[in-house]
Amino acid sequence: MTAGLDRDRILSALDALRLPDGTPLGQSGRVGGLSVEGGRISLSIRTDATEASALERTRAEAEAHLRALPGVERVFVVLTAENTSPTPKHPPALKPGPAAPATAKPDPLAGIGAVIAVASGKGGVGKSTTTVNLGLALRAQGLSVGILDADIYGPSLPTLLGLHGKPAAGPGRKLKPMQAHGLRAMSMGLLVDPEAAMVWRGPMIMSAITQMMADVEWGALDVLLVDMPPGTGDAQLALAQGTRLAGAVIVSTPQDLSLIDARRGITMFRKVDVPILGIIENMSHFICPDCGGTHAIFGQGGARDEAARLRVPFLGAVPLTMELRAASDIGQPVLVRDPEGPLGQAYDRIARALRDGLDQSAGARRPRPHATGEP
Repeated sequence: MTAGLDRDRILSALDALRLPDGTPLGQSGRVGGLSVEGGRISLSIRTDATEASALERTRAEAEAHLRALPGVERVFVVLTAENTSPTPKHPPALKPGPAAPATAKPDPLAGIGAVIAVASGKGGVGKSTTTVNLGLALRAQGLSVGILDADIYGPSLPTLLGLHGKPAAGPGRKLKPMQAHGLRAMSMGLLVDPEAAMVWRGPMIMSAITQMMADVEWGALDVLLVDMPPGTGDAQLALAQGTRLAGAVIVSTPQDLSLIDARRGITMFRKVDVPILGIIENMSHFICPDCGGTHAIFGQGGARDEAARLRVPFLGAVPLTMELRAASDIGQPVLVRDPEGPLGQAYDRIARALRDGLDQSAGARRPRPHATGEP
């Protein structure tokens, strides 16, 4: 631990804060997972689903209080549930709980033209690889682009972009997104040890995602792509309901097994009134590196047919190649290595179709390029 920042001192500092029942936070027995490393403090506040909303204000106050301690560089406080209770009919909102008399906070995403969710409904369909290359294609078209990796359990953005080290703190103690290939990026994989197992419950996950949205100095961006976690649970609903989404893009392979989950994802977004900007068919076929022949390993045209059936735009198809796999593993996306190649052209067409979809989406405007300097 950093000199002067030991467990007793931190708990003593937290005693200045009171829980809703009047108990000092440091003595409440609710503080867990306390870690201090190089001036960085992380801890959790135990709660349950019925209290999560009310304790959000306490969480924010704890962060602010600990940031004021000498020698502290960054503080990460989350809510976590240790005991079970019936799932509420409606998931907890991402906004802070009981209204405080303080003035309304500014929108942390006010400088972003369009926030777009990239989702799949299930894992293993190449959603993260698609998100990165789609972001690079939009960047090549003159837009300023950021990517938020919201997959807490399996963050892959650091690997895909070849990112190393920790994000620096900017003005107001907000984190500065890291830069790679002209993209601004943030991921839980940049904040924790690469081999750390994120054994977190629902409220803790939602709190972490909210912080990565609000406590990052994204600056002016035309597009922020949110690489959604797979599935349709609390984290996905929290992002869909608590973020100003311009729309969602669904990634699927052609096979029925993947399309079943893609349908669930579309249904979820429609229930919370998020426009579906289109479907991307990933791994549409495999291109043999030896003979150049194509092989429909996962079937063919399934996502295109599903888009027509559900009356949503089909944005395009991306084949699976050895080059795409190798580029992803070494942190050199295929659009960086060969932007004019077949895959580069495929992503370029998808990016243009996506921008057209933003034009046509109700209430959305086409993103216009900002200056692409540092945030």
